[in-house]
Amino acid sequence: MHGAAQKAIGKRIKEYREKCGLTQEMLAEKTDLTPNYISAVERGISFPRFEKLIAIINAIGASADQIFADVVENTAATRSSGLSKEIARLPFREQQRIFAVVETMIAEARKA
Repeated sequence: MHGAAQKAIGKRIKEYREKCGLTQEMLAEKTDLTPNYISAVERGISFPRFEKLIAIINAIGASADQIFADVVENTAATRSSGLSKEIARLPFREQQRIFAVVETMIAEARKA
């Protein structure tokens, strides 16, 4: 795998691991891997085989789309899907504020 893509995926894995409150040691235990290996994956030094990657993604509660968002061609759809999920978790009033800002930004972008 290309170095930049490997680093981007490692960064995403770290981001989602931290979001769910897991240490590298905890993730290693859940996936039957070593903390050193998890560290190497997160730094983009190593890239897991398919089975290990699936175990990591499942353990951190992420989707493959979320992990590969920075390296796949269809990033706009992937990101908008992720943003929709994040917005849905917010209070209604905050959702309305975000939608108003985004609608304004879209209108401005169409003028340009």
